[in-house]
Amino acid sequence: MDNSGGGTGPAARRILVVDDEVTIAESVAARLRAEGFTVDLAHDGPAAVAAALAREPDLVVLDVMLPGFDGLEVCRRIQAERHVPVLMLTARTDETDQLIGLGVGADDYLTKPFSMRVLAARVHALLRRVDRAAERGDTSIVVGDLRIDLAERRVWRGDTEARLTPLEFDLLTRLAQRPRAVLARERLLEDIWDWSDAAGTRAVDSHVKALRRKLGADLIRTVHGVGYALDAR
Repeated sequence: MDNSGGGTGPAARRILVVDDEVTIAESVAARLRAEGFTVDLAHDGPAAVAAALAREPDLVVLDVMLPGFDGLEVCRRIQAERHVPVLMLTARTDETDQLIGLGVGADDYLTKPFSMRVLAARVHALLRRVDRAAERGDTSIVVGDLRIDLAERRVWRGDTEARLTPLEFDLLTRLAQRPRAVLARERLLEDIWDWSDAAGTRAVDSHVKALRRKLGADLIRTVHGVGYALDAR
């Protein structure tokens, strides 16, 4: 693990960059330092997990293909210990690989080769989403048998608590703020991810599937060709 400084003081956000291609990792780190972040580097799966536990980054930029064990396993292990936004990098263009990444707790993904400008914009967007969630004044939302504790970021369906990733929690909260109202996929992308891209609708669909698996298939209704609505009763 390479602990590389940067940032603009104690308030600087810390980002962990994980890529076994040192040139790419250092280029990403340089761009993020220029954006004012503190950056740590890791180049394999075990080092990435150790760095995430030791440094407690505000966000992880994570390559899928890593020695030791891959980025999907890294993401699983990180999220099992502490919820943190994850931006996955992949050289694969197969949609299934991208959906698997989102399904294990990643919040967004970029396919290589990518623009450093786009990567920086995605990082800022993910962190803005986290900030908005922290600034909400309400302490809880109750819709039928669904209860969301906004302060502690915990969710129950009936008496059973569900463990959600950060993005799953924010997506569920957005739907619960307007129960039974249909929210378009594009609107959810803008509200939750801070970006609008037709390809990104797959990310919305993947996280809705995860919420149904954890909270019940009847919780979220699909309106084909439009979007989703929360139907908890």
